[in-house]
Amino acid sequence: QVQVVESGGGLVQAGGSLRLSCTASGLTFDEHVMGWFRQAPGKEREGISCISWNGGTTVYADSMKGRFIISRDNALNTVYLQMNNLTPEDTAMYYCAARFGRMTTVQALGAMCLSNYYGMDYRGNGTLVTISS
Repeated sequence: QVQVVESGGGLVQAGGSLRLSCTASGLTFDEHVMGWFRQAPGKEREGISCISWNGGTTVYADSMKGRFIISRDNALNTVYLQMNNLTPEDTAMYYCAARFGRMTTVQALGAMCLSNYYGMDYRGNGTLVTISS
């Protein structure tokens, strides 16, 4: 049984940083693209970032570039999201998801991951991030 579990959420003051982790089990981790998504109260779910199976290619939503950094450790079956200079607008539920495939182009990651949350094969239940002003 595949499980995708996020952790690391919490309450942080504006301007602070937070690192989210996502561990996947029951799948061959290095055969999957991994992605981070979020949904703020009253808003639609949006893609944050995706990373190729080997970590060699990453894509980000334009609004996240420069503040968020995605990385992965295949030995630990874990993907991370480092979030810096957080603002109250970053308050949301953050989700991790996995999609089978060794896509490595920016175009593929964008189409098959970043803009395609419901096309991901496995999705976690989320971790809540709250940024206070």
